[in-house]
Amino acid sequence: MNDLYGQIVSEIDRAIERHSREAIELSDHLARNPEISGQEFESSKKHVELLSRYGFEVKYPFLDIPTAFCARKSNGKGARVALLVEYDALPEIGHACGHCLHGAMSTLAAIGLASVFDKLKGELLVIGTPAEETNGAKVTMAEKGVFDDLDLAIMIHSSGNKSYVSYRSLAMDALEFTYKGRPAHAAASPWDGRNALNGVQLFFHAIDMLRQHVEPDVRMHGIIYKGGDAPNIVPEEAICRFYFRFPTRAYLNRLVERARNIASGAAIATETEVTVNNFELSFDNMLANVTAERKMAEIMEELGVEVSEPEGYEGSSDMGNVSHRCPALQPKLAISDVPLVTHSREFAKAVITPKAHEALITGSKALARMAIAVFLDENLRKAIREDFKRAKKEEGHLG
Repeated sequence: MNDLYGQIVSEIDRAIERHSREAIELSDHLARNPEISGQEFESSKKHVELLSRYGFEVKYPFLDIPTAFCARKSNGKGARVALLVEYDALPEIGHACGHCLHGAMSTLAAIGLASVFDKLKGELLVIGTPAEETNGAKVTMAEKGVFDDLDLAIMIHSSGNKSYVSYRSLAMDALEFTYKGRPAHAAASPWDGRNALNGVQLFFHAIDMLRQHVEPDVRMHGIIYKGGDAPNIVPEEAICRFYFRFPTRAYLNRLVERARNIASGAAIATETEVTVNNFELSFDNMLANVTAERKMAEIMEELGVEVSEPEGYEGSSDMGNVSHRCPALQPKLAISDVPLVTHSREFAKAVITPKAHEALITGSKALARMAIAVFLDENLRKAIREDFKRAKKEEGHLG
């Protein structure tokens, strides 16, 4: 296996170097022409055109998601590996999370793997996953079974000046609380009204009181989305939106149930009515896979990447939903020599620098090598699968 692995890796590295200019041009084009979540028509088309050029069979659109795609290469029975591609940008600040860069990284890795796929057995998927910054297409894909029975789903996410493998994210529910009251003239007859904004205000105060009775890693943050129509009208409708987060889904589900009860209590107290709905899809926490993480860290170090310790929980991502369906990895790879904050204008500028282009090539090689290891090493696949099963079992007992 080692001799074959080394031979294939050498071929892939050469292919990645040979085609790197195309991937860099793709990334830079997306950086200069950002498309926000759900509107990535040109961005997804660029990826599809490149993958089609190198022999992938592509479904586009995919799963009735207009800007999603699924590219495939198959060669008999064997491992099943997916490379995930992101390409949506943020409003106003463009690719300040680096999706243009690390999306192109996955596509370049796929092109490298395509050059040696006749030497492998199994199936390679390259899945375009739009709208990570909002609704998260991976959530829908996970629900529809796209990731079921995969041996590994993997992508790399751009980072500031630190690289690490053990990425962790929080489970998250995005909930909208809509209070309905009764309008009245706020000066002439306020007693005839029922103030929906009072319901929202009371809900905020009660959530703040809840904070002292929850685990330290809980995150609850919200805004008043609608507070009424005019100062001289008792608000008939008021809306607030909250994100609730925690490291495990089981505990988060119970926390959200408490928040729903609080919302109902605020409605009773203000003689209003409240309805609760998701305004974005729910994200699951990222499950660990120690075997896969160790192998990926080894590969990154072979490529000269300094692998740091992870920095704790980092917001929420639809990659968490993937990790509940199959073994999954999302390492972070540095694109800068200095600290950078994602979702900043500085980060958006950094994605088109020579350092970022170098990271694109290195990351592509790391992704391809990890995929090759999974394709060739049955014992590694089994160990990764056992870790996945163990993490799922432990998750069920947490919280």
